[in-house]
Amino acid sequence: MNFIVNLLILLPSSIAAHFAWAGPLIMRIVVGYTFMLAGWGKLNNLPQMIENFTEWGIIFPKIMTPFVSGVEFFGGIMLIVGLFTRIPAAMLAFAMLVAIKSAKWEMVDSLQSLLGFEEATYFAGFLWLAIAGPGAASLDRLLLNAAGSAKATP
Repeated sequence: MNFIVNLLILLPSSIAAHFAWAGPLIMRIVVGYTFMLAGWGKLNNLPQMIENFTEWGIIFPKIMTPFVSGVEFFGGIMLIVGLFTRIPAAMLAFAMLVAIKSAKWEMVDSLQSLLGFEEATYFAGFLWLAIAGPGAASLDRLLLNAAGSAKATP
């Protein structure tokens, strides 16, 4: 039994520990870049986006559209570089819940259809980043090191 535990659990865990920085970095780059571009597109097409937000029933669409677009654009940039990561990740996770509820909820007929939305996948990624943090390859880590906060984990 110890052989199986060592071979199939402890060895892969030991190897993965050397690459712990890569998972959060790749996730931040992928979702950050995607949302930076999406936010930029929305900011440059606000009248149409306000109309969409209105149709989806989002309250105060003239205020919420530029706000959400800015969160996507600037939050995406912050995620890419790993700056204050947990804040934009949490905001974007919440935005994904709102997107599902307002624009997709009528299409939900099962758990499979709900989890099939790309917004659900983004929600999971953002939630993971908000909880786990940006990892070692981030500006958050550099700021923590500069501040001498060795106990805190980014």
